Amino acid sequence: MPQPSSGTLLFVGCATLDSIALVQDYPAADSRTVAADFVTAGGGPAATAAVAAARAGAKAAFAGVLGTDEEGDRIITGLEAEGVDTSAVIRDPEVATGASVIIVSKASESRAIVTRPVPPVRFPAGSRFYELLRTAAWVHVDHLGWNAVANLPGLRISVDAGNPIPSFSPKGVELYVPTIERLRAEYGDDLAPEILLQRAMDGGASAVVATAGSDGAWVLERDGVPFHVPSTPADIVSTLGAGDVYHGAILAAVAAGLPLVEAASFAGRTASASCAGLDGRSMIPRQTVTSVLTANPTL
Repeated sequence: MPQPSSGTLLFVGCATLDSIALVQDYPAADSRTVAADFVTAGGGPAATAAVAAARAGAKAAFAGVLGTDEEGDRIITGLEAEGVDTSAVIRDPEVATGASVIIVSKASESRAIVTRPVPPVRFPAGSRFYELLRTAAWVHVDHLGWNAVANLPGLRISVDAGNPIPSFSPKGVELYVPTIERLRAEYGDDLAPEILLQRAMDGGASAVVATAGSDGAWVLERDGVPFHVPSTPADIVSTLGAGDVYHGAILAAVAAGLPLVEAASFAGRTASASCAGLDGRSMIPRQTVTSVLTANPTL
């Protein structure tokens, strides 16, 4: 797989505006809780992946559907500040932009999310989205972006399958990145990671990287053998968005020509570093894949 790809990485799917509070314990009913920290930041799997890719040195674009409201304006401003091309975003006055209120508990190292649904991701014929598709080196989709590209030929597709995708098949997917939990839900709880990876390969994927949080990730390429990539120790404030960061970083690394195992390691380090922030983006490191290749010329 590791052949450098010039051109834009197009991220298709979900973008939200998140309000996030860090508390010691979850609030009780009819209580007033003082937060240790409180931030408002952009979120959403595809949009956060685009930011991670941009910080890794890739030319990134995001395509999705936002309302014409203040939340949509702030999402666009945040993406453009990161150098992400938003020219394919649809602004629909008939919908409300996706938004969430998220409570992060320090005591349990967990979170609770209350969310306003993201609008369906659809693009009119002749829109900027299809122009970018024709020139994109890779197209990355989350659970909402999949249907926009599922039946389009000739694309190098990367799929974030952390969330369920109705009617999804990995057939023809060049880089399939589910969670290990998603593979177990699909193929069986009692199967070893190596067998789960092979099942996904048998379904038609060219390469599979199954993430497992603190257990790292498992990697399998066509005609290869499964390989475990250990996790990177993290100073965790919140794991919010860490999986999305992983997806953007691994695609940037693969597109730049890193071998898949090295790309998974780079993505793991990047995602772990992002956990030092309360939101999913502020602590994404600005370490380019080019600097990794320069420091390790044998890769």
